[in-house]
Amino acid sequence: MAEETRLLIDSSVLLEFLLDQERADEVARFFEGTPQATLYVTDFAFHSVALILVSRKRGEALARFVKDLLGIRRVTLLRLTPDEVVSLAARTGELGLDFDDAYQYVAAEKHNLTLVSLDADFDKTDRGRKTPADIIGEPPIARDRPPTKTVRPRRIRARRV
Repeated sequence: MAEETRLLIDSSVLLEFLLDQERADEVARFFEGTPQATLYVTDFAFHSVALILVSRKRGEALARFVKDLLGIRRVTLLRLTPDEVVSLAARTGELGLDFDDAYQYVAAEKHNLTLVSLDADFDKTDRGRKTPADIIGEPPIARDRPPTKTVRPRRIRARRV
């Protein structure tokens, strides 16, 4: 990965790691394999992660997240202005994204960042997304490949006589 690559990390990536979900090891390798200065998180993603951790009574994970991400890793926290939030609300339909995904998309667009996410909804946008595995050069897993059009077999119907 080029040193100048700038990456916006979506909450799906953060939560995968913090909640020790199926792809937590992949996310850990991603964090280990990326330079500190290239990582960004929106305030929206940060607060979404905090909300989920607190609602699951994972205060210790929240404290570790804040210390590791913003303290040790020095990930840059980004925000959109109130006017940008209003304009992104109008773009949700155009982008085919819900509000939280549109927030990430517009922030990546504004700051010319590559969006790193486990959320396939971004695949239908012009900017797309990269997975943590894509960034560190690991092969994609089946669900990260672009969807293929499924062909349904035609049913043979009995003719009425």
